[in-house]
Amino acid sequence: MPLSELAAAKRVVGEKEVRRALAKGLLRKVFVAIDAESGRGEILLADAEAAGVEVEQVESRLTLGRACAIDRSAAAAGLLKR
Repeated sequence: MPLSELAAAKRVVGEKEVRRALAKGLLRKVFVAIDAESGRGEILLADAEAAGVEVEQVESRLTLGRACAIDRSAAAAGLLKR
C-alpha cells in the first residue's frame, strides 16, 4: 500500500506545511485527499506537479490522517527528501 510510506518516513502534515516545504524544494512526494476543500486540493496537486514532485491522491482526509499516525484528518501530507 503506497500510504505505508508515510508511517516510516520523515514527513510534513497539513496543507500549510506541505505548501511551505514544496516552496523550499524539500519534498519528494505529495499526498492530497480527494475530499480536501474544493479547489485547494487541485491547486496543491498542480503546484506539486509543476515542481516535479510525485503526487498521489488519497480517498479521504481521515484515511490520510490515519496513515500519518495522527488522531485527526489531514488534507495533505508530504514526504521529505532524504
